[in-house]
Amino acid sequence: MPATALRRGPRPGKRSNLSAAPEPTTSATRYRVTGPRVLHSEWGKFWSLRSSWITLGVAVFLLILFGAIASYTYSPDAVATSGPPGPGSGGGDSDAVSLALTGVSFAQLAVGVLGVLLAAGEYSTGMIRSTLAAVPRRLPVLWSKAAVIGPIALVLTTVGALAAFQLGSPGLDGEKIALSLSDDGVLRSLAGAGLYLGLVAVFGVALGVLLRNSAGAIAALVGVLLILPGLASLLPDSWYDTLSPYFPSNAGSAVYALHQSSDALSPGAGLAVFAGWVALTLAGAAYRLRKTDA
Repeated sequence: MPATALRRGPRPGKRSNLSAAPEPTTSATRYRVTGPRVLHSEWGKFWSLRSSWITLGVAVFLLILFGAIASYTYSPDAVATSGPPGPGSGGGDSDAVSLALTGVSFAQLAVGVLGVLLAAGEYSTGMIRSTLAAVPRRLPVLWSKAAVIGPIALVLTTVGALAAFQLGSPGLDGEKIALSLSDDGVLRSLAGAGLYLGLVAVFGVALGVLLRNSAGAIAALVGVLLILPGLASLLPDSWYDTLSPYFPSNAGSAVYALHQSSDALSPGAGLAVFAGWVALTLAGAAYRLRKTDA
């Protein structure tokens, strides 16, 4: 055989090209499921939904619109015959803050429905199975949803309440009820409205996880916040006077009332009672999330 046909092996001291080839990766990188990562995921899901932008915009718009309209159409004679127009007056006399916060009763429905959709919407689409498969411990999902929507609703609706008050102030020039931001209790009331609406959004999340049905949770939200106080008026007067201040919407209205009426809770007590309602609903939602299948 010719010498040129002989195949030479690798020289001593040199590595073969085959041995230099990289070894294939046999294991994938694993990431731990942590609270901040779950929170980041829920934050991304919230802002990726068009309904989030629209519903938040509607809530702020209603808050500003009805507050400005109530201030510019205020008439002392009409109030004397029909009573205060706003849900947040907290007493028998109207004031500039109660007029500016007339839209709270409409905004609370918007932010509450948004909370319901954020939670129950995943059950409607079946996405909740993927979410819980990624977060087996489950409860961080609930806490993260509440932690995302609560502060967002609080900040935006507080800005809306301030805007409603500022826009409505020129319409009350020369009236006895006119106030400015520097007056005692005004900023506290406007910030209290934002705090109340932030808790309403968390309340919606809790109802959505508890009931796992968008229509049912929205009906429960409307019933608790708007219908329950009306139905309670059918109770004997002694019972109604005792129980009425502790209904969720009545306790919440005390949070942003400028003046405390004789039959209402103080702002601090109202906040504690309404936060207790929200915490109780969250506890029920957490129990069902842990104990039952998606």
